[in-house]
Amino acid sequence: MDNKQFGLLINEDTLLHRNYFIEMTKLLGIEVLYYEPKENSHFDKYGDLKANYKDPQLVGCIFDEHPTIWTMKKLGWNHEQQENTSIINVPFDLPNLQTGALFAVPDSLSKKARMFRVIRMSSTMLYPASIACELAPEWETNSHNSQLHNFKQTDFNLLNEEEND
Repeated sequence: MDNKQFGLLINEDTLLHRNYFIEMTKLLGIEVLYYEPKENSHFDKYGDLKANYKDPQLVGCIFDEHPTIWTMKKLGWNHEQQENTSIINVPFDLPNLQTGALFAVPDSLSKKARMFRVIRMSSTMLYPASIACELAPEWETNSHNSQLHNFKQTDFNLLNEEEND
């Protein structure tokens, strides 16, 4: 039986495809920070956001903030009623990539980065060059710097003044 017909998980062609993907991210993609989860760490929404992660590393990726329904169907994910999902394609050999890993994606409008958590992953079986990760926004709250603490209560009523005019 000829294995070239079906492909192998790792062979010369696979390594070539993975290198092509890395070159593609340099030409067409963006650089993001990848937070690799530490071993034996448990994720919850109440702890420090970066306490369970190693120091970030710079990774090239293809980021699709608003994927189409057709893209989602190609990946085998049914998301016709969900409009707030994003997809990031990262190199297949990214160390310790798993559900719960974090990506900091630079915001094009400000100098801050938006934090996303991986909630689902998918790749092709023949010649896998990248892994597609579905991302969900990770909300960082800085309530001590918030405008809510500067709230002053007044008896001002905008509608009441409009009726008097």
